[in-house]
Amino acid sequence: MRYSKINYLVVGVFVIAMIASAIVAIAVLTGRTGNVDRYFTVYDNVTGVKFGTQVIYEGYPIGQVETVSPNEVNGRMEFRVDISIQQGWRIPEDSQIEIAAPSLLSSVALQVHAGISRDSLTPGDRVNSRAASSVFGAVSSLAEQVAKVIETDAKPLFREVTGTFRELKQFIGQDGKVITSDVQTLLSDSKALIENLQRRIPGIADNIQSFTENLTQASREVGKMASPANRRQVEDILTQMNQATIKFDAVLNSMDKVLEDVSRLAVDPKEDVETILGESRYVVESLSRHIDSINQNMESAARNMNEFSRQIRANPGLLLGSSPQPNKAR
Repeated sequence: MRYSKINYLVVGVFVIAMIASAIVAIAVLTGRTGNVDRYFTVYDNVTGVKFGTQVIYEGYPIGQVETVSPNEVNGRMEFRVDISIQQGWRIPEDSQIEIAAPSLLSSVALQVHAGISRDSLTPGDRVNSRAASSVFGAVSSLAEQVAKVIETDAKPLFREVTGTFRELKQFIGQDGKVITSDVQTLLSDSKALIENLQRRIPGIADNIQSFTENLTQASREVGKMASPANRRQVEDILTQMNQATIKFDAVLNSMDKVLEDVSRLAVDPKEDVETILGESRYVVESLSRHIDSINQNMESAARNMNEFSRQIRANPGLLLGSSPQPNKAR
């Protein structure tokens, strides 16, 4: 009997110790093991937020949610969320607190994004809130956008593609045979044209070669015609013609003077008759003295030109620099 009471006592002490351990563990997990500082924030939507929701500062748990209180402001509902964090924990003034899930399968938590301000919030102040972000919300928004794109763009595109394929099928069925026959005719004509070109290409190549040879020979003949002897003969003829032209110009100048004197005589015949007669006599005498040489030069140039043309007609080879052929005429 005594031993059974001892056993009951041991079991009771063990149960009490386990209960105390559980209470301590729960207190540790909820952050209620020591003094805390209270803050609050305001959200339009507090899905998943309730008493005991963990508060995380850059991934480190620092407190929990105490209460969630709805308030009506300007006809809209807002939710005040009171949180408690470890006493003395510094929160910069520009920090923001967001409702988010640390991982895909974890529960919702309030994540504090630390700011860069050097000033800290005082316990009891409001922490700036940030719109809630979650994977499921992003996926839902993406799904809505995809559905909208499919409805507004994809379906009309599919209808246009279907109509295009239908028209293409109809085109292939009705006009494909005609196009095929035209292509075959074109290929046969092209084949005949290619065969004709193949037959005519050797002749064309021979003609081109012959033309090139003739052109080369003609250039050689032209080079021979421009020999030094022929050039000297042409220069002599041009020199003689130039001298005759100079003398003829002198005669024309003398005649101009005669005409001027005649004009003055016609205007006032009584005053300059003797002067005009003297100058006319001088001009006539000068012309008579030089007329023989002028006639001789012009006649010599004419004989040279006649001789040159006669020799060219008799032997065109003179232009190429060859020797004259013997005169076999009786």
